Amino acid sequence: MIGSVAVILMAYGTPGDASEIEAYYTDIRRGRPPTPEALADLTARYVAIGGVSPLAEITEAQRHALQRSLDERDPGRFVVSLGMKHAAPKVEAAAAAAAEQGSETIVGLVLAPHYSSYSIGDYLQRCETGVGGAAPVIGVDSWATEPAFVEFLAVDLAERRAAMRSATGRDVMVLFTAHSLPKRIIDAGDPYPDELRSTAIAVADRIALDEGTDWTIAWQSAGRTPEPWIGPDILQVIDDLGAAGEFGGVIVCACGFVADHLEVLYDLDIEAAARATAAGLAFDRTASVNGDPAVMSALAGRVVAAVDRPLPPPRP
Repeated sequence: MIGSVAVILMAYGTPGDASEIEAYYTDIRRGRPPTPEALADLTARYVAIGGVSPLAEITEAQRHALQRSLDERDPGRFVVSLGMKHAAPKVEAAAAAAAEQGSETIVGLVLAPHYSSYSIGDYLQRCETGVGGAAPVIGVDSWATEPAFVEFLAVDLAERRAAMRSATGRDVMVLFTAHSLPKRIIDAGDPYPDELRSTAIAVADRIALDEGTDWTIAWQSAGRTPEPWIGPDILQVIDDLGAAGEFGGVIVCACGFVADHLEVLYDLDIEAAARATAAGLAFDRTASVNGDPAVMSALAGRVVAAVDRPLPPPRP
């Protein structure tokens, strides 16, 4: 059947321009408007990266690349639509539209490699809510160690590490990062830290880096809430490395993110870079996946495998 499989490619979303920031922030806060101070702070961050995030454009490019890769494998079978968590089109609406159009199967794929019930699990639940039982929903839960993803990170990291070591004449520390989550979620047994660690180990093994000596894990972009979030925070790690005086610089491999957006362009390229400079450290970060053809092709392969995987036999 032509177009029998609908793929809902899910991402966080971003405001289209400054006029949408307050509504976007309110949605993130589950309908609670931000204080004027918080809104001004977020707006200033967008101004610092040029006024608007490139995330919407990048996410559309990722959708296009995934569609192209699926068409190359099985022309006409797959239709890829975007679904956003905090911007239009919302995940639930995209999934509902796919079901209404008669798709026999819905595949949910999140543009984040590491499974957490708080993130990927929530996206997939939103997708199922939108479908409303009209068709089966198959989720791609994790692609933390997808070989094409690991290779993309490893090749870029190796080149940047060699360049920084040459420029500084000293060793450098690699920080693998992802978005922090509330500690209560991890304490309840969520696998998110293990997911990040699996990526870090795969990349480090690919280019022969030793944990503790060459790399460590840090967390970034924690929410501004009273409850504790998982750490150590990247800014504190940078401060500690500078104080120790053992390294010439830090390279951040932000493997928890697959697009250039606020948490990369501001939290790392501006805030973390400034902290490194103050600590007397050189600073660099690996490139984001964005629309990399090899990675997007690998994700297309995961979608096909998920759909074509034999269903388990019925229980007796």
